[in-house]
Amino acid sequence: MYRINKKENHIREVKQKKFSDLGFSERNHLQEWIAKNPKVLGEDLLIIQKEYQGFNDTRERLDLLALDKSGNIVVIENKLDDSGRDVVWQGLKYVSYCSTLTNEQILRIFQEFIDSKGLDSLAEDLINEFLENDGDLDLNSGDQRLILIANNFRKEVTSTVMWLLNHDIQIQCFKIIPYQVEEEYFLQIDQIIPLPEMKEYIIDANKRQKEKKELNKSRSKTYETLVEFWGALKSKLKEEKFDIIDHIKVKKTWYIGRWYGRAFYAFCIGKKAIRIELYMDNDHDRLLITTLEKYKSEIEKDFGNPLVWQIKENTKATRVYVEASYREFYESPGGFSKKEYWPEMMDWYVKNMKLFYSATKPYWDKVENELK
Repeated sequence: MYRINKKENHIREVKQKKFSDLGFSERNHLQEWIAKNPKVLGEDLLIIQKEYQGFNDTRERLDLLALDKSGNIVVIENKLDDSGRDVVWQGLKYVSYCSTLTNEQILRIFQEFIDSKGLDSLAEDLINEFLENDGDLDLNSGDQRLILIANNFRKEVTSTVMWLLNHDIQIQCFKIIPYQVEEEYFLQIDQIIPLPEMKEYIIDANKRQKEKKELNKSRSKTYETLVEFWGALKSKLKEEKFDIIDHIKVKKTWYIGRWYGRAFYAFCIGKKAIRIELYMDNDHDRLLITTLEKYKSEIEKDFGNPLVWQIKENTKATRVYVEASYREFYESPGGFSKKEYWPEMMDWYVKNMKLFYSATKPYWDKVENELK
């Protein structure tokens, strides 16, 4: 901080002081300054108690208890010249204690604070006025918050705070610096974690991280279901003495099958349907499928229904397949994960792959012989 001398047109540095050197204490001074003017923390806060110690089975005491404009609990912990090593742990304990406070308990705590100051007001009225609320009170229904205030934050404290922020814990650090110019005293208060201009970025980053975790969790569950589904299909095929994938290892993939030369007989799971197919890899010139297509009428006659002959532009592979929409098994939206419908799906797979295999395999063998 610098002091401007307008008359002489220059500035002079104002040296930082320590609270202890100036005779200021945490309880009698800093705590009172914040309680009387909580806006110095950059937002509207309603102080509802000082030195609250009404926790069950402990005599611990927090510095300041407040509500924010959303009606959520804010715990404010004040330190003077040094944060100490345990301030985060201390603050988190208090936040956890306050997380279960009910509307009734909060109103009682605040009313005791009002009465201690000799004011003739009702806690509920003051809270409603602060929240600009005309309906029923809904306090402490969101995430609780922690504000730490100190002149110097130790590295172990800031490191822990940053980790907590990255895990969506609502915590802030404010740096306070006292100054003295002759007989006048000044206090500078700055939010250092998170920086105000980084707040939205951190919120967005935490949201993305949370979404990513949920996605990974969902994928993991899906993969487990896939392995279980293919295992059940293998068991069903074994019961039917149809060993097309008997020696194929079950994997967390959306298909399972067996190679016959350059063709792959596969059971597949799609977004809207299940299917069986004969997949021809590296069919650049479409020679495999066009040669097989010469026997289309015979194959479809043996199968008993039309098949889809897929030749896509700009792809290496071709396929012949038949599919069944999930709505053939149940009316409500969903996918293969509805285990109660697995028996019907397994029956469809087994019945149609038997027919499909017996209808296509003799002609596929002919194609391979012709193209040797």
